[in-house]
Amino acid sequence: MEFYELHPITPQQRFINKAVDVLRSGGVIIYPTDTVYGIGCDIFNHEALERIYTIKQDSGTKLFSFICPDLKDISKYAKVSDYAYKAMKKLLPGPYTFVLPAAREVPKKLWTKRKTVGIRIPDNKVALMLAKELGNPIISTSVTNRKGEILYDPEEIRLIFNNQIDLMLSVGALEGKPSSIIDLSEEEPEIIREGAGDISMFVV
Repeated sequence: MEFYELHPITPQQRFINKAVDVLRSGGVIIYPTDTVYGIGCDIFNHEALERIYTIKQDSGTKLFSFICPDLKDISKYAKVSDYAYKAMKKLLPGPYTFVLPAAREVPKKLWTKRKTVGIRIPDNKVALMLAKELGNPIISTSVTNRKGEILYDPEEIRLIFNNQIDLMLSVGALEGKPSSIIDLSEEEPEIIREGAGDISMFVV
């Protein structure tokens, strides 16, 4: 596994470029978000996506969210109501995953049974630069050990995933909670998971 340490505020462009090259060639990377480290690949690379399911020891039934660089092209990947757009515009970038009806552009492998997808726009320079430079959304699933516990220390992550991941971008230890998951696919918002971020606007 290639391993690079980045400045969290002004990430070195050459390391971002290396990670994007890996993603474009069908590779799998680990990268920081505004909450925890994520395992990612280009959402349109089927083989890389299958690798992530294998790494996570998942059958493909779990919702994997993906990172978009901004709200500008969000309609390519999800059907967004006026209410959902206003809520997202207010809170993003931030530590939230929004569940929305899937658009046809998104591979069906990432759809839930209810034909929804999870979308993130994290408040993290590295993650947003990756998605913007790649030109496609990037899978975002938390880095965990075999017990399902989130790993925060990049050296521990490096040791465990050295033979499974192609490249890791590190910004040091992350201490965040997982993102809050808000379902905006129906008329009424539903809080799926209370994690990082203020969710008071969705509480009745």
